[in-house]
Amino acid sequence: MTDADGTSRRRGRPPRTEPADTGETARRRGRPPRSESADTRDRILAAAREEFSERGYDKTSVRGIAKAAGVDSALVHHYFGTKEQVFEAAIEVAFASAVSAPDAIAEGPLEGVGERMARFVFGIWENPATRTPLLAILRSAVNNDTAAAVFRRLVASQLLRRIAAQVDLPDPELRAELAAAQLVGCAMLRYVIKVEPLASADVEQIIARVAPVVQGHLTVP
Repeated sequence: MTDADGTSRRRGRPPRTEPADTGETARRRGRPPRSESADTRDRILAAAREEFSERGYDKTSVRGIAKAAGVDSALVHHYFGTKEQVFEAAIEVAFASAVSAPDAIAEGPLEGVGERMARFVFGIWENPATRTPLLAILRSAVNNDTAAAVFRRLVASQLLRRIAAQVDLPDPELRAELAAAQLVGCAMLRYVIKVEPLASADVEQIIARVAPVVQGHLTVP
């Protein structure tokens, strides 16, 4: 069959037409435009922290995170990958506030480092905005080996090694770990397990008793 302009085409098939140029780059199904990407990613992370905090690692699913964030689960996989990777991204953001803890060692005389560190750590736990993601981290790490490995990797690389680097005594890594264990153990009993009277004790009283122990780990030969 021949058109008026002499162009031939197979019978029954309409001429091919080019799609209208909208000025947008084609996106894979389910992906938001670039202008929405940052907001969507932050919303997923916020939902992930809430889900991990309330349910723990084992009972949290990518589908549940997506539902809480109001997105398709494919978007969660697109931005973060597996559930383990979502967990790591969520706690890394939450863990950012704790990364500055090593600076507490340098901000003042050495004889006050124990109190500064204790005050810093309990300050994070006493703040509801930072306590929620930390609860997600600890609850998940205690109950799941995968979550524990992620937590251990972040703590070792971003916190303990930096503290140890500022300890000018033998066995700096062991000292840093013992100091951290003292503070994390108290936080676990007070905020997660809620053992009384520690759970309801005045935070200043706790700092006064814990700080000398932390001081000893970091500075006593």
